[in-house]
Amino acid sequence: MIRNKNLGAFSAVLLTVSIVALVLTPGAWAQSKYKTLYRFKATDGHFPIGVIFDQAGNLYGTTQGGVSGPCNDGCGTVFKLAPNSGGGWTQSVLYTFCSLTNCTDGAVPLAGLVMDQVGNLYGTTNGGGTNGIGVGGFGTVFKLAPNSDGSWTESVLYSFCSLKNCADGQQPIAGLIFDIAGNLYGTTGVGGLGHASGCDGCGVVFKLTPKADGGWTESVLHSFCSFKSCRDGLAPVGGMITDAVGNLYGTTYFGGGLGGCGADSCGVVFKLIPKADGSWKEEVLHRFTGKDGDRCTAGLIFDRAGNLYGTAGGGKLSTCNFYGCGIVFKLTPNSKGGWTETVLHEFVGSNGAYPNNSLIFGQDGNLYGTTEQGGNLSDCQGFGCGVVFKLAPNSKGRWNATVLHYFVDDPGAYPHSGVIFDAAGNLYGATGGDAVATLGSVFEITP
Repeated sequence: MIRNKNLGAFSAVLLTVSIVALVLTPGAWAQSKYKTLYRFKATDGHFPIGVIFDQAGNLYGTTQGGVSGPCNDGCGTVFKLAPNSGGGWTQSVLYTFCSLTNCTDGAVPLAGLVMDQVGNLYGTTNGGGTNGIGVGGFGTVFKLAPNSDGSWTESVLYSFCSLKNCADGQQPIAGLIFDIAGNLYGTTGVGGLGHASGCDGCGVVFKLTPKADGGWTESVLHSFCSFKSCRDGLAPVGGMITDAVGNLYGTTYFGGGLGGCGADSCGVVFKLIPKADGSWKEEVLHRFTGKDGDRCTAGLIFDRAGNLYGTAGGGKLSTCNFYGCGIVFKLTPNSKGGWTETVLHEFVGSNGAYPNNSLIFGQDGNLYGTTEQGGNLSDCQGFGCGVVFKLAPNSKGRWNATVLHYFVDDPGAYPHSGVIFDAAGNLYGATGGDAVATLGSVFEITP
């Protein structure tokens, strides 16, 4: 649930809901242990979004708000959590955004981080940069490099809306990925050359290529809504993944041209294929209809067989709102060269609502993820504070759902990102908090 009002058209993706109840049968993880590793305060950032590990076992993440700046809740931070000998964790703020005049260093990160092989951190901000004033800028791609004295130096690799009419994209919401050559890839939910009703620039996929002089060159691989009725998709607000041969895969929040869901349809799953001349070809793998999912805000994952898995914020039933509470889906390549979609699980409220974050596979072959609302419907003003869930395949070709944890509004609620595993099989993640009693937390779940 995005709380800053200066984040752009597609930053707020959750709707006001009315939720019905359904009780899940508890599974093996139902006795899992939940532990809060850190609770954020107004002085060190708030509304954390995701965490990643380094090789030493430290956690890194971003906060959407705090510590200071012209933004409604502060302009965000990058933080580190280091395990200490006493069993606790020590938090430190590595960087506070909008530290420079007019927020030329970026403002309000809405996604997590990626780390390169030497320990540098990379991410995006939704606002700030050199092409606007203050938080009203069009967003950045940034790098944080560790120094020998323990401090970190931030540098902006790219400021969006550097081209006329923001043809290069604007206001990124998702994070970044690397390819094996060290290039960075990402999406912006708006900007670009594509146009539709209500969309002056419908989002892009971009690439950042490092130059010999230390700078970076941005190129747009695809502008969405480049085809009639936005059949290629509209508003790619989730991240992407790449396969072994360099193809990119992602989702869009709207578009597809099949009708329903508003804004030129319910969204797509897309693939971008690099061509020999350096250009890229977009291919739509699936167009959502609403009944089989709609309004994707998260990226995808592969299994070992090459199937794709993802989440959609709506789909199928009319619980939660007209569009449903969300689904988990699978896309399987078929003999005709296309892809077949299967709905693996449907959320209905008390088992979670709005799975707006990416999934992860465990070593056990099960899928794990979070929902931003739903769960215990007596909490968070009757909407539920979100859940951590597991999906396990059974012998009948179906998937059994288990809620591993029901969030309550103290100290955490509304997880804005998925979960990650450590080497021991424990899960880690972050909650956003309700902005009133809580400002977010980082948690651990042990089986």
